[in-house]
Amino acid sequence: MNGYLMQERQWTPGEDLFVESFSSENLYGVVFEDDGQTAYFYAVEKDKEGAGLRVLDALHIRETGVEPAEDGPSSDPTQKPSKLQIVWSRDWMKSALVIDGFCHALFDFIAHGGHNINEFPPPNEFWTQGDRKLTMELMQRLF
Repeated sequence: MNGYLMQERQWTPGEDLFVESFSSENLYGVVFEDDGQTAYFYAVEKDKEGAGLRVLDALHIRETGVEPAEDGPSSDPTQKPSKLQIVWSRDWMKSALVIDGFCHALFDFIAHGGHNINEFPPPNEFWTQGDRKLTMELMQRLF
């Protein structure tokens, strides 16, 4: 991936973790949250005063006890700690969630697109545009 590594944490799926990263060039940010049962990656936007956040989109990453898609990595809750990274593109308009070297989700703030492996949840009505499918071609085109 071509961009800036802004966050890196050790993470064991199924254990509580909250990691945020904000663009230094605009009001956009991303948040990864695992509450012990489910993990999501959120696109957020600061208000102009910088005091509040609005969630633009949410992408499902994992759920305890649920097997991943055939082409995705394992989400077995007994697995070893993973390396979780949040990467921003050089124009600060795209952000990706990378776990153990595999891109699980990405947001394109220009195109209002949220993409992940399992295409869940469906696009919302106020921000997300287009298909949710995260493909290698899409990753290469955006990063």
